[in-house]
Amino acid sequence: MAEVTSLNRVRKERARAQKRAQADANAVKFGRSKAERLRDQAEAAKVRRDLDGARREEDRAE
Repeated sequence: MAEVTSLNRVRKERARAQKRAQADANAVKFGRSKAERLRDQAEAAKVRRDLDGARREEDRAE
């Protein structure tokens, strides 16, 4: 005899699988690793330091 299957459970499992697949696709498309974020922050901080170091004395008083 065949096993009884809850159609509601199958529908919910399918919806979860689709959401999981969409989340994985978004992570690949938009996500950045922690190392990449930290590298970008370090580069931005270096640019700010370099610009502040290149300011003239009369501009620093502001």
